[in-house]
Amino acid sequence: MTRILITGASGLLGVNLALEAAKKYEVVGQTNTQSLFDPGFNTLEADLLQQGEVERVLDESKADWLINCVALTNLDSSEKQPELAQQLNAEIPGRLAAQAAKRDIRFLHVSTDAVFDGIKGDYDEEDAPSPINVYSRTKRIAELAVKAAHPHVLIVRPNFFGWSVSGNRSLAEFFYNNLSKRQAVNGYTARIFSPLLATDLAVIMLELLEMNSRGVYHVGSSDHLSKKDFGVAIANRFGLDADLIQPMVTRGTTAPRALNLSLRTARVTKTLGRRPPTVAEGIQRLFEQFQSGYRSRLLAMASLGEKVKR
Repeated sequence: MTRILITGASGLLGVNLALEAAKKYEVVGQTNTQSLFDPGFNTLEADLLQQGEVERVLDESKADWLINCVALTNLDSSEKQPELAQQLNAEIPGRLAAQAAKRDIRFLHVSTDAVFDGIKGDYDEEDAPSPINVYSRTKRIAELAVKAAHPHVLIVRPNFFGWSVSGNRSLAEFFYNNLSKRQAVNGYTARIFSPLLATDLAVIMLELLEMNSRGVYHVGSSDHLSKKDFGVAIANRFGLDADLIQPMVTRGTTAPRALNLSLRTARVTKTLGRRPPTVAEGIQRLFEQFQSGYRSRLLAMASLGEKVKR
C-alpha cells in the first residue's frame, strides 16, 4: 500500500487531507506543537526547523509520497515575524523537496492563490506571480525552491475552508463561531476569492498524485464570490442571522491584502475530466460534516491530545 507523509498534519488542510487519505492509503502525519489524540492515522512528532529533522522524518516515515502542508499562514503574523515566515514557508519546503528527490519520493507542495497581487483576478497557471506581502513572497520563493530541487514536483495553488482541530483556523469557522453567538462581524465586499472545502481539495490533490500529474495547478472552487457573500452563504445554510455581517470595503491591516484572487480552474478541470465543486456545494458538505459530528471529532483530537501531552 502506498504510504503518504503529510507534513503539517495538525493544520487546517493537513488534518482534513490526512483523514481523507487514510480512507485509501497508509498515512503518517508530521505534527509539532499540536498533538493529536487518536486521529485515525499514524503521527510522527518533529520540529522541522531543527537540524536533521527533515531527514529523520523522511527516513522514519518510509513514505512513497510527500505532501507538504507546513506554513505560517497568518498574513499579519508573517509580516511581524518575517524570519520565521521565511523559514517555515520557504526554507523548509526547499529542504523537503531536495531530500524527497534524493529518496525518490513523489512530492506535492501546497502553495497559495496569494502569490498574485489581486489586481485583475481570474488567474490561470500562465499568469506571472506578483506577491505583495511577506506571506505571499515567502510562498513564491518556496515554489521556485521546490521546482529547482525536485524534478517532478506538483504544486497546487488553492484557497480553502473547513473545520479545524483548533476550531478557529478558517473563514468559515470565523463566520460560524461569531454568528452562532450573535456577534456582529465585518464582511469584505471587495475581496474576491474561490474557496474550496478542505476535504474536496484533499480529494483533488490525491487524484492528481494518482495520475502522476506535475507542474502547477490552480485548485479552487469553480466559481468565486466576495468574502462578505461567503459569510452570508454560511449564515443562510446554518440558519444564522446574515444581517449581523456588516459590509466593509477594506480596512488597514499589518499586511497588505490582495483584492481579487479568483482562480481559473480550466487546467485541473481538463486533467480530472470534471470541474471542481462550487462554493455552494462546498458549504453544503461543510454543513453535512457539522451534522455528522465531524467538527466535534476534530476538536476532540486537539483537546485530548493536549491532555495526553501534558
